[in-house]
Amino acid sequence: MLQNTTFYLLFFFLLTLIGCKENQSIKQQPLTVIQNTNTYATGFKVLNFETHKILEINNPWPQAEKTYQYLLLTKAQAMASTFNKEDYDGIITLPIEKIVVTSTTHIPALELLDAEKTLVGFPGTDYVSSEKTRTRIDSGQVRELGKNEGINTEVLLDVKPDLVVGFGIDGNNKTFETIKKSGIPVIYNGDWVETSPLAKAEWIKFFGVLYNKEHEADSIFNQIEADYLKAKSVALTVEKQPTVLCGAMHKDVWYLPNGTSPEAQILKDANVNYLWKDTTDKGSIALSFETVFDKAKDADLWLSPSYYSSLEALEKASQHYVEFDAFKNKTIYSFVNTTGKTGGVMYYELGTARPDLVLKDIIKICHPELLKEYQPYFFKPLE
Repeated sequence: MLQNTTFYLLFFFLLTLIGCKENQSIKQQPLTVIQNTNTYATGFKVLNFETHKILEINNPWPQAEKTYQYLLLTKAQAMASTFNKEDYDGIITLPIEKIVVTSTTHIPALELLDAEKTLVGFPGTDYVSSEKTRTRIDSGQVRELGKNEGINTEVLLDVKPDLVVGFGIDGNNKTFETIKKSGIPVIYNGDWVETSPLAKAEWIKFFGVLYNKEHEADSIFNQIEADYLKAKSVALTVEKQPTVLCGAMHKDVWYLPNGTSPEAQILKDANVNYLWKDTTDKGSIALSFETVFDKAKDADLWLSPSYYSSLEALEKASQHYVEFDAFKNKTIYSFVNTTGKTGGVMYYELGTARPDLVLKDIIKICHPELLKEYQPYFFKPLE
């Protein structure tokens, strides 16, 4: 009898021990796969566990010191599992049914994944250019949330999103902290920090995991990458490289993209001679007019002259601009005149997600004999 009692006590102890192990924080389960199949993007990765996933963001803004981890669970897992909330920067239940995003660069990813109907709020809806999302905004299905720097939290809480996708320059956004305290997870998207056009575009995979559409996101990105690389190979067939100037003055300082920037990478891949291609500064290059004029007065082309939308506007801003050959020859091209019906600049929305279109635009402008059937999507000559 004593032996039977001992046996049952031992059996009960083992069951209790197993149960305790099952109820440990979900984070303690053994890692089975590290899914980091990104070819270009370095700012995020997905960790696959046996029962759940973790989305890791390691560089949401320049010089970010913290790596953010978000636990991804199904609704059933979220209700049944035990976990330590303190181990994560947010708990996200998948798939997302209602979302708020805060940058126009996020809109194309939702549309490409056929998830735009989950968007319920956006700060600055007038900046959205896409006809598909504009229709939803105009019908009241996407609420206006005010300015990105000070989101109207009252309206945001009213639409009850499952998730807010934000971006930050330093991580000190008090509004996001208020949203998190209300129980709505906030996740940082760092696509803008990436250093190459294809790395920025690869962040569609970030949205893919949020909607359980990883395979769709992979397929979409693979096509964008293939189209980009094909256009790049076509540009390599030309021997003449036109010289290119970029940017314009702001308060007597001329700002240009540095030679390691994504913008300069596209110019390199378009096989043009960007006159500041060898610079390695962080951020934009800031130069005097005299320095720029001395090097670029004879440049064949002038691309993206800040926000100026016409030759007349350039001339009014500074008589110095008319001294460039590109102004005299009317070979100045900009994307600011390609807008949605409420004035949002389409390049700022779609350009990040579709670097293949941006590259083709530049190739067509700089090498008009190539891509004969292609019509530039963003860039137009200043009139």
